[in-house]
Amino acid sequence: MKILILGVNGFIGSHLSERILNETGWEIYGMDLGRNKLSTISHSKRFHFIEGDISINKEWIEYHIKKCDVVLPLVAIATPRTYIEDPLGVFELDFEENLRIIRQCVKYRKRVIFPSTSEVYGMCTDEEFDESTSNIVLGPIYKQRWIYSCSKQLLDRVIWAYGQKDALDFTLIRPFNWIGPRLDSIETAKEGSSRVVTQFIANLVHAEPIVLVDGGSQSRSFTYIDDGIDALIKIIANDKGVASGQIFNIGNPANNCTIKELAEKLSDIYRDHPSNIISGPCSEIIVKDADIYYGQSYQDIHSRVPNIQKAQKILGWAPKIPLDDALKQTINSFLEDIIPLTREKGPAVCHA
Repeated sequence: MKILILGVNGFIGSHLSERILNETGWEIYGMDLGRNKLSTISHSKRFHFIEGDISINKEWIEYHIKKCDVVLPLVAIATPRTYIEDPLGVFELDFEENLRIIRQCVKYRKRVIFPSTSEVYGMCTDEEFDESTSNIVLGPIYKQRWIYSCSKQLLDRVIWAYGQKDALDFTLIRPFNWIGPRLDSIETAKEGSSRVVTQFIANLVHAEPIVLVDGGSQSRSFTYIDDGIDALIKIIANDKGVASGQIFNIGNPANNCTIKELAEKLSDIYRDHPSNIISGPCSEIIVKDADIYYGQSYQDIHSRVPNIQKAQKILGWAPKIPLDDALKQTINSFLEDIIPLTREKGPAVCHA
């Protein structure tokens, strides 16, 4: 099987490629802006990489859509501050560029596995989000935070419509807060511009305050990357076509915690890491109002818990990694990357 992965150097793309090349005989053609996360597989004869931009290298992409059996368009902007500061950029990349790719998959009759998002459920009030029955509820237009969710939702609907016309073989996946090694780069994390786990780890490393927006009472269900990739491998293999035409929540409802609890857990793990010299609490935990931290265009989701019965029944998949283990492996991987740097300047220190 030949697989095209756009965004191959990203968090999901790099882990998926590594698993494919280590455990299957499948071949990968990948594109991204860089390859720093691909060092373990870059020399594989079944891995073909080109440095490029999906908005520029359009001929290469179309040629490889024709050439490959399965297409995974993983390129997207997925950071809340960017939704607010550059909503048009989010729409242009997340919707318009990906729509072109979907239409080429229709044209050449290629199977597509599209990464939707848990954010499509928006402010749904269900205790658990169900792929088939939960309503999708977004805020008012001036709350530009919803441009990402809306872009992904609209692509979900376009893909579904093509599928109903028998014009496209597809699977939609909705990842719920996947975490793990290579999630993001601490060095490039800016205030409020990275995913919450990366942001908090960066705050700890730099001895900066951890900011809880609106007190951190919001809850999220965190999923370890290995569990997510287990599901993706089953979806790509698509034994007897069970994943075709389906939408799957891929998350771990057992790993649900508040953002405040997340900050406390990460602080504890960081404080206990053997690379640190401990002299008190790692970082002060403070509270800011969302309007001050993000601006008036922001609106939050109080709870985001997946119902995963469909994935369990159809794919025979279930997550295995508990939250504390997932967080520990995530933060340890970040620290392994930066310890040589911190040791040049002195040991990492938790400040009182």
